[in-house]
Amino acid sequence: MSDSPARTAALTATAGGAGATRLAVATGAVLARTGANVAVLDAAFATQGLAQHVPGRITTDVTRVITTDAAPAAARYAIAPDADAALTAYPAFAAFERIAAAKTPAAAARLGSVVDTLADAHDYVLVDTPPIAANQAVAAVTATDAVVAVVPPGDRGVDTLQRARGRLADIGTDCTHVVANRAADTPRAATHAVPTHATTGVPDTPVPLSGTGAFTAAVAALADAVFDTAVAASLSTGSVLDAVHARLT
Repeated sequence: MSDSPARTAALTATAGGAGATRLAVATGAVLARTGANVAVLDAAFATQGLAQHVPGRITTDVTRVITTDAAPAAARYAIAPDADAALTAYPAFAAFERIAAAKTPAAAARLGSVVDTLADAHDYVLVDTPPIAANQAVAAVTATDAVVAVVPPGDRGVDTLQRARGRLADIGTDCTHVVANRAADTPRAATHAVPTHATTGVPDTPVPLSGTGAFTAAVAALADAVFDTAVAASLSTGSVLDAVHARLT
């Protein structure tokens, strides 16, 4: 990982159900709200949660990109097409046979190259990453500038974080940030906490694209820490409107 500010980050769940997908989309949304061009890439092939944030039909997906000669741009879909924000998903949406092919070492190497390609096309890239137990997860955490461990609240989060850190150490890396998801307070083992939001399910538009409450503020603080930005300050000063206006003129 370089000394320059991160532009790519893997949000890796330390356990199933930790909420890495929704947090990746939310973080991308709060960055896009300030005028940044943001991509969210799905490496959680088994759950394919990012696909739920894509309205309409998905034809080419990221598993096809890393198992064929398809270009990454073929798997590009707007997350909130009616919103004034450049927030793009590269989802996984495939049957079991192609998912299995996408988990091979060769496909994982291709995934790392896709991260680099997306970094050339977008200001920021967030990778929705499953627990470190498969080739594509290893590729995601080694190809990105920052690694954010997403832990569930309570004692379960502490236990799963220790296991995740052990696996990261095995491949020569570590998490740069630890976020307790759906937690009111930041536990000792974490660097950040993001509270639960009242909205359940998948909203038509990610909450941080227009939200002003504690959830959006916590996500903005996380984005600032990971990418060395000033999103939280822009939300409080109203300069978000200036950024949007600049994109329109």
